[in-house]
Amino acid sequence: MKSGRRYAHKSIFLKTDDISETALRLQAIFETAIDGIIIIDEQGIMEAINPAAAHLFGYTQEELIGKNVSMLMPEPDRSHHDEYIKRYLDTHHPRIIGIGREVTGLKKDGTIVPIRLAVSEVRIDSRILFTGIVHDLSEVKKAQREVEALNRELEQRVQERTEKLAEVVNRLIKTNRRLEKEIQERQKIEAVLRKREKQLKEALEKEKELNELKSRFVSMASHEFRTPLSTIASSASLIARYTESHQQDKRIKHIQRIKSAVNNLTNILNDFLSLSKLEEGKVQLKLQEVPLEPFFQSLLEELTPQLKKGQKFTFENHLPPDMTFSTDPQLLRNITINLISNAIKYSPENKPIHLSLSPHEDGSSICLKVKDEGMGIPKEDQTHLFTRFFRARNAINIQGTGLGLNIVRRYVHLLDGHIDFESQEGKGTEFRVCLPPTHMEMTQS
Repeated sequence: MKSGRRYAHKSIFLKTDDISETALRLQAIFETAIDGIIIIDEQGIMEAINPAAAHLFGYTQEELIGKNVSMLMPEPDRSHHDEYIKRYLDTHHPRIIGIGREVTGLKKDGTIVPIRLAVSEVRIDSRILFTGIVHDLSEVKKAQREVEALNRELEQRVQERTEKLAEVVNRLIKTNRRLEKEIQERQKIEAVLRKREKQLKEALEKEKELNELKSRFVSMASHEFRTPLSTIASSASLIARYTESHQQDKRIKHIQRIKSAVNNLTNILNDFLSLSKLEEGKVQLKLQEVPLEPFFQSLLEELTPQLKKGQKFTFENHLPPDMTFSTDPQLLRNITINLISNAIKYSPENKPIHLSLSPHEDGSSICLKVKDEGMGIPKEDQTHLFTRFFRARNAINIQGTGLGLNIVRRYVHLLDGHIDFESQEGKGTEFRVCLPPTHMEMTQS
């Protein structure tokens, strides 16, 4: 190799009188290595240096061979280098030998250059040599500086972007808060509007219901009032004709018809009056201690004249005979009379009406049962039975307002009670009214 021949006289590896093939290979490697190679002796004198190392420091090989390697070091390493070698030879404690590290080198023009230095110890016979491999880190450091500069620039940009983003976020937060407030205000307005709309719908429904009730009332009243009034008018006219004493029986018959018609009208008006008071919330509870058995016996005696031919009452009391009940006696009276009157009205002649009192299965309430063996309620009509003005299809031709059961249920609810029924068309109906202990005191008189 041309380069090998050029530097052959400077190398410790070659002798002019014995150049072997191995030496030539080593020489070629030494001369062409990319990294710099420097060989020094125990005094720090450079015995060999390859072209790469010489080029790194800006010297020729001739300028460096035989010189102390400290000339390639900046202060303070230049002044202390010989001490470093002596300390190692004395202690054999390595501080850089066998350990690669980053150091700085001094170029011929005074420039400081960063290098990577790895030093190894070589023993040849009795001599100790040190081989240093140096690698120029200038480009690496430059790249690092560029990367650091780029990072700083990026950090600066990130900081700026972050600040701008923070501003945008703050604006968005303010906007969101404003929108949230607007939404809340809008929701409040919408809630008010929905409430108002609901109130208007309820008012409209109530008005429709009232109009329907008025229409049904007029229709019902015109029918229910016409019949007893016609009866009264015709009976009164006939009575006027019966002037003879032997016609007394006929007069009494028509007087009874008039009384019955008047009672029917009175019952109708009472239903309307009761419904009106319930609608206006004017029904107030007036609790009293009511002795149950005498109370119901008295009611049955009062209602006995209403029984049809062959009808009779049966009364079973499964409670203590001297038991009292804390309730509103007028409401209890109205409930019982209505249920018994219906049982009489919707039952044929010769059929009994059953009344019973018993403790409820919960052990604390009491139950009133009214059962008949009459016409019963069609299955398809049973769900509407407590609706105002409702009449079952098989009861259209029987006198009534359709208000009684609606009033009864509302009275029961005022007493915190419960009402239900069982019915089979053609076989009869049983109503059950259960009153809770909140309105009841069981005592022994």
